[in-house]
Amino acid sequence: MDGGSTIVLPAKRRGLRTALRRYFADPYAVVGCVIYVVFIVLGILAGWLAQYDPTEILFTDDGQLAASLPPSAAHWLGTTNLGRDIFSQLVMGIRPSLFVGITAAVGVSALGTAVGVLAGYFGGVVDTLLMRLTDVVLGLPFLPFVIVLAALLGPSLQNVVFSVVILLWPNAARIIRAQLLTLMQRQFIEAARVTGASHSRIILVHILPNILPLSLLYGSISVGWAILTQASVSFLGFGDQDTISWGFMLQDAYASQALSQAQYNWFVPPGLCIVFVVAAGFFLSRGYENLIFPKLKQ
Repeated sequence: MDGGSTIVLPAKRRGLRTALRRYFADPYAVVGCVIYVVFIVLGILAGWLAQYDPTEILFTDDGQLAASLPPSAAHWLGTTNLGRDIFSQLVMGIRPSLFVGITAAVGVSALGTAVGVLAGYFGGVVDTLLMRLTDVVLGLPFLPFVIVLAALLGPSLQNVVFSVVILLWPNAARIIRAQLLTLMQRQFIEAARVTGASHSRIILVHILPNILPLSLLYGSISVGWAILTQASVSFLGFGDQDTISWGFMLQDAYASQALSQAQYNWFVPPGLCIVFVVAAGFFLSRGYENLIFPKLKQ
């Protein structure tokens, strides 16, 4: 306290507030956060917002199939050719998309960080083997390999997450390894070694806090990739047919020739949702990149 009126914040708290202020000074980061918050809230409230079961076949009051109805008060985005409510499918499709995006981001960050730290810290044979494995994975074609894995392992959200993680971790691993090699030359690492600190203590206490920002950066980039991959796999017919997702909606609309019938209310909304969520991931990563690499603004 200063004169009984001024509160002095701890250094860590002040640093966090400064970082948040710098982060949200980037308009792209603000837009990305707003988009994600909106979709997260809609995903949480999806069960309440959905007027009907997204797989339910609906009928009109006179017993006719409620097929290809235009938008109305009863069906905000109309119905499909099988009489399913499009708006209910749209809001329920938020949940699998966010599940795939968030879990894949965590997996890519964790695996990429682990491989990068092990390769950079221990070097030698460990570094050579892990980096050659990284080169092999980087050489795999992304979407075809995901499709092959989906066909072999079975269509499910978990298998899509698994495919994205094992294909995207090399990018994070290479950058983290490069950052770690520079950290190994710092005096505080040498001081920790001289004082007899164990490998685990050096990694957990001295190294991870310095590379965690890079891990989070690649995690935020992976969110958009994972959501786009899940939508692509579902659109191509290799997704879980029991899970209503945006990609499933696009595949269903394509198979039903919605474009030729001018049913834009069927395929435009899920397409825009995919665009917004993927763009939001890019905006978040751009703001975060400017935060940890402020010289890029110059």
